[in-house]
Amino acid sequence: MVNAAKEQIGITTQYDGAYQGLDYPMGDIDRRRGVCTDVVIRALRDAHDLDLQVAVHEDMADHFDAYPALWGMTGPDRNIDHRRVPNLRRYFERIGVERPLATTPSATDFRPGDIVTWSFGPGQPHIGIVSTQMDRRSQTPLIIHNAGAGTRLDNILFSYPITGHYRLEDALHPT
Repeated sequence: MVNAAKEQIGITTQYDGAYQGLDYPMGDIDRRRGVCTDVVIRALRDAHDLDLQVAVHEDMADHFDAYPALWGMTGPDRNIDHRRVPNLRRYFERIGVERPLATTPSATDFRPGDIVTWSFGPGQPHIGIVSTQMDRRSQTPLIIHNAGAGTRLDNILFSYPITGHYRLEDALHPT
């Protein structure tokens, strides 16, 4: 998954959160554009054939009241629901891949491929993927994300309040 996310660097060079009608299943906007959620969606799709568009849509269709009511929606929308951080957070919680948030998080709490969410400020949720690379000075894992300038690799893990930590490894590779 980390490699699939890294392959987006230099491809997704624009931030574009505009609503668009998407094919279903496997819908996506042009890969040159996207938002933070698209990094996660594309990495899971490319690496594991996990289509979050379908997974989130089906779960929301069955359990709509379990999802955040932030957009005035009266039902699920397969074009956008999977592209919203609060919905991905709820989906990951519902499938049981949420990790406990430490009072004082440490770099050792995070593994490559973990998904992390943050609050950049009120009404500004963000999501990214923990990479295999570390910041040389701080030994903090770098994050693959799109915060406005396309998919990048940055040292932001502890730059903003962490609101969620998810490890899909066991769900993707059950023993």
